[in-house]
Amino acid sequence: MGIASQDAIKQLSALVAEVDDSLKATFQKIHHGYPTETLVRFLKAREWSIPNAHKMLVDCLNWRIQNHIDDILAKPIIPADLYRGIRDSQLVGLSGYTKDGHPVFAIGVGLSTYDKASVSYYVQSHIQMNEYRDRVILPASTKKYGRHVATCVKVLDMTGLKLSALCQIKLLTIISTIDDLNYPEKTETYYIVNAPCIFSACWKVVKPLLQERTRRKVQILRGCGRDELLKIMDYASLPDFCKREGSGSSGHSSSGSDNCFSFDHHFHQQLYSYIKQQTLGRELVAPLKQGSFHVDVPEPDPKGVKIIKTTIESQLHKTGDRNVLSRSLSGLKIDIS
Repeated sequence: MGIASQDAIKQLSALVAEVDDSLKATFQKIHHGYPTETLVRFLKAREWSIPNAHKMLVDCLNWRIQNHIDDILAKPIIPADLYRGIRDSQLVGLSGYTKDGHPVFAIGVGLSTYDKASVSYYVQSHIQMNEYRDRVILPASTKKYGRHVATCVKVLDMTGLKLSALCQIKLLTIISTIDDLNYPEKTETYYIVNAPCIFSACWKVVKPLLQERTRRKVQILRGCGRDELLKIMDYASLPDFCKREGSGSSGHSSSGSDNCFSFDHHFHQQLYSYIKQQTLGRELVAPLKQGSFHVDVPEPDPKGVKIIKTTIESQLHKTGDRNVLSRSLSGLKIDIS
């Protein structure tokens, strides 16, 4: 790390030392014993601009306080059948680890339907996995490998992707905004596999949603990506949809406890049990109530939204799918109202 970078870290650290006590307490909860490395994440996210990194970090800490994010792992999604439905429609799971200890998260982009619960439940589940990753998974990997492990790898399966997926643009915008602003530099690389022909059209729509630093991390692999991914992880850590060509992320490729997307998989069982465990002391004060955990999300840049709308219109007019066009634009309009 150069002298300029070290100086930037010192200056940002000095600014953080001046924030009020509540923000300091929250900062201690997110750095997990690595304050310097956490400052570097925010500096990288703002191209090493100290004022911009400081504002981003303070905004993040305020967001966490205002939305009680430090308590979100004590807010289970109940009943369990509702959580099972979310897992069946928001295909995300931990398939293993890379050879140097980075957790490998498998994401079934093409076959996620997001139709079993409200948007707020999916957002809650996404944040809970982020928090469990940062509080439990990454510290455990750090301990095991004897060095600081602060990032994960994501493998995105595009099997079954259709233009109708653009109807979920509202939810995708919310999740990408949350991650960009509050969990910067937590993903090492995004590997895209099993991309069908329609992927290029969808990518043109999604790409403007991503920060430039995120776009640089995206690698589109040939086919199921097995050979490339085996360079960084063992076969056992490969997501099922990468183990053989054409397997995809369909629930039929593996089932029950062997399917990392399933509620029955050990990762999701451990996560759900952890959340329930965190609630034990609180249940003595007040019984758990059913209902989603509301989180405020900053509105997207109107100029960016206009670009996305124009891109959606362009791509869908080419296919002639006017029904998808109407639903996609409607969803995006709701997002900025």
